[in-house]
Amino acid sequence: MPGQVGAISNEREGLLAYLAHMRYVLKLTAYGLTPEQLRATPAAGTLSVGGLIKHCSATEEGWIDTVRRQPQKVDYEAYNANFHLADDEPIEAVLAEYDRVAAKTEETVAGIDDLGQAVPVDHSVPWNPKDLDNWSVRWVLLHLIQETARHTGHADIIREAIDGGTAYPIMAAAENWPDSPWMQKWKPSGDQQA
Repeated sequence: MPGQVGAISNEREGLLAYLAHMRYVLKLTAYGLTPEQLRATPAAGTLSVGGLIKHCSATEEGWIDTVRRQPQKVDYEAYNANFHLADDEPIEAVLAEYDRVAAKTEETVAGIDDLGQAVPVDHSVPWNPKDLDNWSVRWVLLHLIQETARHTGHADIIREAIDGGTAYPIMAAAENWPDSPWMQKWKPSGDQQA
């Protein structure tokens, strides 16, 4: 996938393309990391690359289930667990789950004629406004882009603290871009190959 979203022809395509791009860039923060590095929390808080990917996947599915009007139970313990990659949880399973959630999002949005369709506000959580009864599907997609982008920024910082890897060199390595005078592919620490 290129480093930028391509041309878009309509609002729905644009919202889905930007969400897909943010998912992809977030997943790239895990590229080349060991299981220990995926769980590392090098900042003052408890965020890890693996945990952030897991959280964004669960958050997106929760919102899409809300759009689909599927009943949900707000579970504080499950919410907190989604920020952590368990010791026996392989990143491949987390990435596959995120791909499944992405497909569910695409399918759900494709089946909605009007992005202005009402989506009920969950008043049981403290961060939602009490004076608003409905979001729109459009708002949900914009919120998912915002949420994923914010956590991608967190993951970028954590990744750079772990091994110095940054977004475009990691993307260049993952996609095997040719090296150029201004962009060199990321290489694992200790990799002496030129």
